[in-house]
Amino acid sequence: MTEKTIGIIGGGQLGRMLAMAAARLNFRTLILEPQVDCPAAHVASEQIVAAYDDPAALAELARRCDVVTYEFENVPVHAAEKLAADVDVYPPPKALEMAQDRLTEKRFINGCGIPTARFHAIDSQADLEAALADFGGQGVLKTRRLGYDGKGQRVYRSTADSPEGGYAALGGVPLILESFVSFDREISIIAARGFDGAVACYDPAENVHRDGILHTSTLPAGISEQTAVAAREAADRILTALGYVGVIGIEFFALSDGSLIANEMAPRVHNSGHWTEAACVISQFEQHIRAVAGLPLGNPQRHSACVMTNLIGDDILALPEWLSLDDTLVHLYGKSEARPGRKMGHVTQLLR
Repeated sequence: MTEKTIGIIGGGQLGRMLAMAAARLNFRTLILEPQVDCPAAHVASEQIVAAYDDPAALAELARRCDVVTYEFENVPVHAAEKLAADVDVYPPPKALEMAQDRLTEKRFINGCGIPTARFHAIDSQADLEAALADFGGQGVLKTRRLGYDGKGQRVYRSTADSPEGGYAALGGVPLILESFVSFDREISIIAARGFDGAVACYDPAENVHRDGILHTSTLPAGISEQTAVAAREAADRILTALGYVGVIGIEFFALSDGSLIANEMAPRVHNSGHWTEAACVISQFEQHIRAVAGLPLGNPQRHSACVMTNLIGDDILALPEWLSLDDTLVHLYGKSEARPGRKMGHVTQLLR
């Protein structure tokens, strides 16, 4: 195979794992990331140290790469569009546009015929008070852009929680109020779409969050096959509507009757898909590289039940215990400092 170069915008742990998967398939990788000594730089071929929207850096990335992808959804859309004029960019910039604004995302998902929680756009304190009144004083107020891992949120559990100052408390920026959803469990699906429109879906994972951050993903999820099929069908609709190429992660609430409410989508490889590197022959990272490079998608079949656990902050101190376990894959991210809420690595235990 002729050696080609894949550009990756973002140098965190997802970029690191993409670069590792690319190397196995004989691709070079060029990382665009402002942080020197980022996790991805340890394993990638080269790094351009510059801002994600730096014009000179983007021009160099386009000139030196055969295709460009990204590891996180907050890449400036205008930067992705500028790149796409000179080099193939996958997933397409349209996917970034849909995912970067929670209001746009919810409307897009509804337009695909997939239900979400009820929501209101919030652009003032008056909007917030009216929306809370509509939802009986309850709801989750979120920034529309740049929120992740529980950041940029405020929860209203009853009319006893005063909305006063709520709009200003989150910065006076465009917000969205989402209604509460009564659900049995949280699940997610990792899916990929190739150049030819072929779609490959991994089994849905059952997720548990702590403090707004993913703690564990368990396979198989405690859902019916009918619910699993509904998750795959929803992923197919979203991927097709976007003309998508690459891997996507979509989170759902599974209700007591087996139906699904879509929560959010991430146009990239996803934390809840890390288990695939231990329990599947083709990981989500290799699947993404295959898709964006125009190679055939691999079989997403799972060969083992498993539990993936994130190592967050001081969880890394338990590393010796994890390493002593059988049938357990340990993956560390090359981060030297453990801070509260920082993802340091993950472990996947195969369940025999």
